[in-house]
Amino acid sequence: MTTTAGPPPTGGGEGERQRLRLLAVTACPTGIAHTYMAAEKLAQAAASRGIDMKVETQGSIGAENVLDDNDVSTADGVIVAADKDVDLSRFVGKRVLVVGVAEGIRHPERLIEQVRSAPVHTAGGTAAATTAPGGRERSVAYKALMNGVSYMIPFVVVGGLLIAISLSLGGHPDPSGGLVIPKDSFWMDVNNIGVIGFTLMVPILSGYIAYAIGDRPALVPGMIGGWIANTGSLYDSKAGAGFIGAIVTGFLAGYLVLWIKKVRVPKFVQPIMPIIVIPIAATTALGLFFINVIGKPISWVFEHLTSWLGGMTGTSAILLGTILGLMIAFDMGGPVNKTAFLFGAGLIATGNQAVMGMCAAAIPVMPLGQGLATLIRQRLYTEQERETGLASLFMGCFGISEGAIPFAAARPAQVIPANMLGGAVAGAVAGLAGVKDAVPHGGPIVAVLGAVSGVPMFFVAVAIGTAVTAVTTVALVDVSERKRRGEPVGHGVSPDEPELALVGAGVGAQGAGGVVAERASRTGTATVSAVGSAGSSADAAAAVEATVGAGTAGIDSANSGSADTGSADSEGAPGSGSPATSPAPEIHPGILPEALPEVPPEILSGYLTQETVKVRLDSSDKEAAIREMAGLLARTGKVVDVEELVATALRREAQGTTGLGEEIAIPHAKTDAVSAPVVGFARSAEGVEWGSLDGTKARLVFMIAVPEAAAGDEHLRILALLSRKLMDAGFRERLLAAEDESAVLGVLSEVG
Repeated sequence: MTTTAGPPPTGGGEGERQRLRLLAVTACPTGIAHTYMAAEKLAQAAASRGIDMKVETQGSIGAENVLDDNDVSTADGVIVAADKDVDLSRFVGKRVLVVGVAEGIRHPERLIEQVRSAPVHTAGGTAAATTAPGGRERSVAYKALMNGVSYMIPFVVVGGLLIAISLSLGGHPDPSGGLVIPKDSFWMDVNNIGVIGFTLMVPILSGYIAYAIGDRPALVPGMIGGWIANTGSLYDSKAGAGFIGAIVTGFLAGYLVLWIKKVRVPKFVQPIMPIIVIPIAATTALGLFFINVIGKPISWVFEHLTSWLGGMTGTSAILLGTILGLMIAFDMGGPVNKTAFLFGAGLIATGNQAVMGMCAAAIPVMPLGQGLATLIRQRLYTEQERETGLASLFMGCFGISEGAIPFAAARPAQVIPANMLGGAVAGAVAGLAGVKDAVPHGGPIVAVLGAVSGVPMFFVAVAIGTAVTAVTTVALVDVSERKRRGEPVGHGVSPDEPELALVGAGVGAQGAGGVVAERASRTGTATVSAVGSAGSSADAAAAVEATVGAGTAGIDSANSGSADTGSADSEGAPGSGSPATSPAPEIHPGILPEALPEVPPEILSGYLTQETVKVRLDSSDKEAAIREMAGLLARTGKVVDVEELVATALRREAQGTTGLGEEIAIPHAKTDAVSAPVVGFARSAEGVEWGSLDGTKARLVFMIAVPEAAAGDEHLRILALLSRKLMDAGFRERLLAAEDESAVLGVLSEVG
């Protein structure tokens, strides 16, 4: 059944009014806090309007509370609040509104109103749904590029490492210099498998860029287009267009498919459009266009660069080395790179080995420099990028420059200039020193195996170029990140970011609920525990009854210090300084121990205690606040390395702010710098600038730290409990009003 959305029928007479039914999907690629907070806000806004809503959350642990076919068939509209790609094909025939996850947190009421007039999603359509005014969502181009990079990385790593391993274990020095793997040997088979990985790398990048834009029909034209771009012989070029050509074909394929989808066709043709017509038409058109139009300029560039370089052989060695280094580092396998490489390789036969020496020094600089950058400034990189950086270092030692391609594809504006600068320096130093290379290969491996003359200066050239690339990359990326964090509205994921900050299996969003109050009346006392869950009510304290001894007096509240002299029937605690539940009261002479709670309530499974609570946070900036919070957690004795804890938390911040809006920040870290899970809380009177989604400064700061072994269920459970409960405005107000650590603990006991 397909229903068009609109205002819910009001009915008449004694007829029951039909309730509007909405669905929502929330997703954030860097964790689950924003995912759950957007889900909570949307659910609360819907409940306050008498609207039925089910929310599917797509955090880094996968989809939870998944929308089934029955949910979709009875829905009047769908809100997608996400900073990552969400499959919309299941919502065909429904009104769909697509916005960034920040809008789900900041303006849930507005989204509920707007979805009623959102466009109807059609079969084979795009995320055509409108974006809410003021919405802040990653651009389609950005998401598409990162989608391609994330799928490409495993091919780069696997292909590069297999080639490097086969060379190191199966190769042997050749009399003419260099490293040779015997044909028909086991290691040659391993090498061939690695070459296949590298061959597929470029089509995969192109295909998944196209897929992110035009969905499944764009995958085939994207991949075939990428293969054509990487195969220069198809358009009379000695070098393919490499990863830059793949990016071009990926975007061309994606947007071409989008355009074809808009063409009106007879009804009987529609079922075969996405599986036959669109892929064939797009693949043919893109392939012919690249071969006959784009390919010709690439071939022209290759030929003229070769001629130009040929005329420079008599010029200054420093100038020639600089130019060759720039070219080698520019496109790593594309026409510019291949021109320089083949120029140097071709001169070896003429007895001129100096040109190849310049190229050989520049070849490893890109992967070594990018790998080094991930080590010297780890907080700027995601976990996946740091792992790729280690592989890149290994590939660089064997002269496999493609190890740097994932970094260049993800951050071209920062990485490519840094690569070129380092390559130019390495080529110039090698040219100045007269380094020679007798084989058409580069990297430290050729020097180790005796193919290079002037080995010491060769390594000096490589080391200087690597250092220049690493330092320049870090500087440019840091500037870019600072600009991004300085924006009034924070984002989630960065390009590199394909989803990496918070992983593991885990916690489910169980839908709407409320504050659960349990009463156990024994000997005239009432014991109450409050557990936050999705959709908690506005004032949890109203559900909490004070613990009052029957017929007793003189029990001082730990929160207010006032004496409560109520009867066993009292529903409140007159004179209490806080409506929240108090910690276990002090035992006075004459009061039976049985009338008092024997054990104070555990907060977040005992991970948050009075020693990890601070009423006043002294720091005025984010980094200092994280350091202060780490010191707070260290009071427990569970922090074995404070500096590593701080560094891990800052790396998480670099991937996307943990400032959640509503004056809340929840920095978190999974690291073996802690021996057991621990949670801290501090309050800032002035607020700390945290790059929050709504622009507010963070006044309520929680810090979660768990060891790697507990990074799944426990980490996510803590984060989910906090993010849900903090959606309660009354709860936040009580936290801000609590006078001391004991009062704060009393309020936080509602979390569970």
